[in-house]
Amino acid sequence: MPRSPARSRRAVAMSVSHSSRLNKLVREQYMRLPQDGLVQVTYVWIDGSGEGVRCKSRTLDKEPKSIEDVPEWNFDGSSTAQAEGSNSDMFLVPVRMFRDPFCLDPNKLVLCEVLKYNRKPAETNLRHTCKKVMDLVKDSHPWFGMEQEYTLLGINGHPYGWPDNGFPGPQGPYYCGVGADKVYGRDIVESHYKACLYAGVKICGTNAEVMPSQWEFQVGPCEGIEMGDHLWMARFILHRVCEDFGVVATLDPKPMTGNWNGAGCHTNYSTEEMRREGGLKHIEAAIEKLSKRHDYHICVYDPRGGRDNSRRLTGHHETSNIFEFSAGVANRGASIRIPRQVGQDGYGYFEDRRPAANCDPYAVTEAIMRTTVLNETGVETKDYADH
Repeated sequence: MPRSPARSRRAVAMSVSHSSRLNKLVREQYMRLPQDGLVQVTYVWIDGSGEGVRCKSRTLDKEPKSIEDVPEWNFDGSSTAQAEGSNSDMFLVPVRMFRDPFCLDPNKLVLCEVLKYNRKPAETNLRHTCKKVMDLVKDSHPWFGMEQEYTLLGINGHPYGWPDNGFPGPQGPYYCGVGADKVYGRDIVESHYKACLYAGVKICGTNAEVMPSQWEFQVGPCEGIEMGDHLWMARFILHRVCEDFGVVATLDPKPMTGNWNGAGCHTNYSTEEMRREGGLKHIEAAIEKLSKRHDYHICVYDPRGGRDNSRRLTGHHETSNIFEFSAGVANRGASIRIPRQVGQDGYGYFEDRRPAANCDPYAVTEAIMRTTVLNETGVETKDYADH
């Protein structure tokens, strides 16, 4: 028996948060109030899970023109799984500044590294070592582009737009789909895109993915440490936009079991010599190095040492098998894909399809540089602190 319109409306209402149903017009009258030269700065950082982001705001007397104008701050690390209550103060060290698409100019979003009480990096501050590695390889001019897949969920944890007690039709019509029966949540996706453009995040595209309610956005090209900075801020903006709409964006690599695609963060990569004429030989040399260090990369390509990715990298649903390394031209079932155009041109970039959707981009890009440029081998990494 078909569900009545009233019942359908109740089901939709139950799948979004209470806060999203507050009167946004009332909020807008306050957001238009003048600030008299003062500036609201929102500090953003990665919490103790290595996956979640936190934020808090403060007032500055004038608009910061560079990251050096933003002072350090602190927070209670015992409430973010980053410290014990007896010694809980953690330092927020600003590293990159963006325009604020929620409070608008002149207000700012500021991405921060987290340092412990002794000024050493917190355990989930993977930017610290990534920056050291990127400084070492800067003459290679590494470019990255990362494809962030995610799934929209209702506040009840069920994929947004899916039937309450069932499943949508099989995969096929949803990838890059158009139409109310093929895509769910486009308003959220387009709002996120515009917010990233306003903020100065290097977002370069978006599309509906293979599983309904699953989407992807791409960030890049970014050079060196910039890749992790921009992707983390794009993630923060995504979560904030979803908060406004009352839904949840999950980066779980396999949010739905069964015959549904998982979610990855495919990483496109090149060095300057790969982008030059004849660069294909350098691409092939890098892939050969990666082939000999597969286990190491799998361990750093999700926050749980490969356990998350084991649910996704099955050899099905456009993935390679987690236990095997493979590479090929235009092969989306391989660990590494060389785009067909690159194979024809003889230069360009390649795509590492192994990173999970919930990977830390600092860990991924650092690992790629350690293997392909610094020529590390095995599962151990070298400490470059004294270099």
